Amino acid sequence: MRGAPEDVVRDALASGDPLPGTTGFAGAIDGVLVRDVLGREPLFVDAGASEGTLPAWSRDLTDLPAPQLFPAGRVLGTGELREAWTLPDPEPFDDRATAVEGVRDAVETSVDSVETDGLAIAFSGGVDSALLAARLDAPLYVAGFPESHDVEAARSAADLLDRELRFVELTHDAIERAVPEIAAATGRTDAMSVQIALPLYLTAERVAADGFDRLALGQGADELFGGYAKVEKAPEDPRVEADTVRGAQREVVNTLPKQLPRDVLALRGAGVEPVTPLLHDRVVSVALRLDDQMLVDGETRKWALRQAALGSLPEAIAMRDKKAAQYGSLAARELDRLARQAGYKRRMDDHVGQYIESLL
Repeated sequence: MRGAPEDVVRDALASGDPLPGTTGFAGAIDGVLVRDVLGREPLFVDAGASEGTLPAWSRDLTDLPAPQLFPAGRVLGTGELREAWTLPDPEPFDDRATAVEGVRDAVETSVDSVETDGLAIAFSGGVDSALLAARLDAPLYVAGFPESHDVEAARSAADLLDRELRFVELTHDAIERAVPEIAAATGRTDAMSVQIALPLYLTAERVAADGFDRLALGQGADELFGGYAKVEKAPEDPRVEADTVRGAQREVVNTLPKQLPRDVLALRGAGVEPVTPLLHDRVVSVALRLDDQMLVDGETRKWALRQAALGSLPEAIAMRDKKAAQYGSLAARELDRLARQAGYKRRMDDHVGQYIESLL
C-alpha cells in the first residue's frame, strides 16, 4: 500500500469513510486492490487479466502489457469491481467567516505538516504555490520561457516574500527532448496532457539535478476552491453540466482521478516524488462545504481560499489571478510553434497532437 498506513485503509474500508485523513493511497491490502476516492495515487491493472483472478497491477503503467487505470474509490478482489467510497456531499458552512476559518485551519495544518528534508517547491507566484512558499523552508523553482507570465509573477511574488527564486528556462530543445519522455512516463500523447506536463516535468528534472527528491505543488486548489472560469460561469458555460457554482465545483473535482496520474507519473519519471498538501483529506472536506458565494464572489474565484491566505500572504499575492501552467509558462504556445515549424499547420486536424506523435 502506498500513501497511507494499512490500518488506516482497513478502517476506511470497514467504515466507508472516503476521507480518512490521507493525501491518497493505492495498492493491495488483504487480497484486494484499492484506490482512494480522488485517485491521488495512480494504480494500473492488466486489462488482459482472466476473470476470477486478481489482475497483475502496478503503479507504473510501463510494467504491464495492457495497462488500464484502476477507477478511484473502488475495490477489487477475485470477484467483481465494487464501490468502496463516494465523494461526500455535506451541508455548506452556515456563514462566510466560519468557512474562511475552516479553510485557513485545514490549509495551514496540511502545509505545516510537510517535512522539508529534500523538498523543493514549484512556484508560479499565485496564491496556491505562494501558500507553500510562505510556510515551508524550501527552495522555490519557476519554469517558463523568459518572457512568460509565470516567470514575471513568480519573481514579483518571491520579492514580496523575500525569498530566493531559481529559474528553469524552457527552450525549444528542452521541449523536443522532453515530449517523448513524458509520453513514455505517462502513457499520454494528446496535446493537452503533454502541454500541462511539460513545465512540471522540466521543473522536476532540474530539482532532481539539484539534489532534491520531493517537489511540493499547489495541485488541487483550482478544482477544490473554484478556480476555473467554467465554474465561475456555471450554468451558462457549456463546458460544465451543473446549474450552480457548487455543482460545477464538484464536477471538476470528479475529474481529478483521471488528471492526477498524468502529473504524478510525469514527476516520478523526472526523478522526484510529488507532495500535495492542498489535496489532503482535511482540505477536501472543508472545500466540499463551500457554497456558491464562498467559491466565487462576483468575479473573484477561489474567494474562501484567498481570504484564508491573507493570514500568510500579502494581499497582492493572495488576490492575484494566475494562468494555467501550460499557458503561464508559454509551454503550450511554444509547442504549437514547434508543430507549425515542423509543417503541422493549424488548419490540420489536431496539428499539435500529430507533431507530438512524430517525436515518439
